[in-house]
Amino acid sequence: MPKASRLPAELETAPFTVRQAAAYGLTRRRTRAHDLTTPFRGVRTSLDNLDLAGLCTAYATRMPQGQVFSHRTAAMLWKLPLPSSTPLPLHVAVPAPMRQPRMKGVVGHRLGTHAETRFIAGLPVVAPCDAWCQLADSLGHDDLVAAGDRLLGWRDPVATLDELDLAIARFGSRPGVVALRRARIDLRPRSASRRETLLRLNVARHGYPEPECNGAIELSAGRMTHGDLVFRRYRVLLEYDGEQHRTDERQFHRDVERLNDLATDGWIVIRVGRRLPLRRALAQLDRALRARGWSGPAR
Repeated sequence: MPKASRLPAELETAPFTVRQAAAYGLTRRRTRAHDLTTPFRGVRTSLDNLDLAGLCTAYATRMPQGQVFSHRTAAMLWKLPLPSSTPLPLHVAVPAPMRQPRMKGVVGHRLGTHAETRFIAGLPVVAPCDAWCQLADSLGHDDLVAAGDRLLGWRDPVATLDELDLAIARFGSRPGVVALRRARIDLRPRSASRRETLLRLNVARHGYPEPECNGAIELSAGRMTHGDLVFRRYRVLLEYDGEQHRTDERQFHRDVERLNDLATDGWIVIRVGRRLPLRRALAQLDRALRARGWSGPAR
């Protein structure tokens, strides 16, 4: 098989349409060569294993004006945490009376009235709060809350509660609005991760006092720290440990010093990781809270 001719430099580093290829003098035969893939009808690329941004960029080369990335795709572009990170199919919405896109690898939607749009790296995307609302009919309660908590996330929020409430109002009475309203009640503005949110929801579901999310704690050693889930009245912390706590040596030693300071100040710290079953973590929390005077529902 003869070796395919080299692509023009402009087409080597980004997806392109067959029409663009023709403008550069490429034949139809060249656009069907083995070194090119077809992520979407009429689109070619020499890049391998496109991620979400790459797939969206590829589709955008043939995207008519008025179309916008929406639903799960928009949520992932805004980096909202979802149960699965599978990038395909892409979700694309259009306003009436435009026809919804129909092609392999794309799910078409009707864009809701007054839904707001933004741009991420030049890609048209529904606003983050509208993207969250569009997830209502595809996610369970806890996953919807975790995604919503990221909008309001600690340190780098994407949106405010007021913006979220306006988006729910724009969503109107469409299917999923009841789930949105239920999730809205459980949103908290200082969550730092999806796993932290899921842990908080399970704590509440089992009848324990509601903790502060990433509450500030002033240590007698003269510095400030934060706890993931802080039961301040009882001086108990529930914390989720990520993998970096074990693989990063400097982080590990900082954690040891911090835990020693907390223990010196009388805090009980319960650390939860992927390998600790929720049942055991809640049992430890139960014992710690009761040791500090909590007399909630019997377990």
